[in-house]
Amino acid sequence: MRTTLQHTISTNSKRVTATQNEIKAFYDEATEDYSFWSHDLNMHFGYFSLGKTNPLRRDTMLNEMNAQVLKRLQLTSLKQMVADLGCGMGGTMRYFLNRHSSLSMIGVTLSDFQIVEGNKLLKKYPAVIIKEDFRNTSIQSNSVCGAIAMESFCHAGHSYSSLKEAYRILQPGKRFVMADAFLKKNPDQLCLGSRYSYRNLCKKWSLEGLGTISEVEKNLKQIGFSKVIIEDISLRAAPSVLHVPFAIPLFLIKKILKGESIKTQSWNNLKASFYALISGLHLRSFGYYIITAEK
Repeated sequence: MRTTLQHTISTNSKRVTATQNEIKAFYDEATEDYSFWSHDLNMHFGYFSLGKTNPLRRDTMLNEMNAQVLKRLQLTSLKQMVADLGCGMGGTMRYFLNRHSSLSMIGVTLSDFQIVEGNKLLKKYPAVIIKEDFRNTSIQSNSVCGAIAMESFCHAGHSYSSLKEAYRILQPGKRFVMADAFLKKNPDQLCLGSRYSYRNLCKKWSLEGLGTISEVEKNLKQIGFSKVIIEDISLRAAPSVLHVPFAIPLFLIKKILKGESIKTQSWNNLKASFYALISGLHLRSFGYYIITAEK
């Protein structure tokens, strides 16, 4: 039986476990910062494409990342459902829906704030955001025509259970696409500088850790995915990463000038932005990838 919006709406009241509180609190507090990061509320880095994006205009790169992920799903013009596993405020969902009139979508998040505000923005679309853990959703097996994870699975360390859930809900022959940062070597093999920035990046952005790209590829194939394509797009993502240490301080300065209070997570985002930049400079240790896997 195919997953329907009526089915997913009924799961809004599903409770989450206490172990998810840290991630939930992060996004409840951090979303305001992301609204400053992206007018379209894209909560991820961008994709630079010469002639198509402007490196000085962040949202052109962020939306191009959406376009690249959408292209790799290889959706048809038929009616279909796509799942966004860790959807944030639904920025990517709205991008997809504006380009596919026959598409419906379901997004999952642990943040109450994102559910309330994100669903307001999706009101005119055949879509819904529900409160669930992307490692264990109520979406029916073999029911969706595509699944994506945009910088979300890092909060669970790109765990085996996250990848397995994406596989479970996909229809046979359909695709899962993930855009995220990964380690190129095991954490214990990182140099002192890389290890320091990595540890603090995870702490400030409530990440369980980044998966090692070779291990993630092995897990995808072990789970049953075929045609696993690994694309290192670090240089494509770099121009948007360079915006981070400037965007967040500017956001905080405007808050201070207005006499507004600054949340703890905003300060953590400021610190994490510099650790992200430092990590990005260690190209032998870290990389940004788009992974496409077919069931």
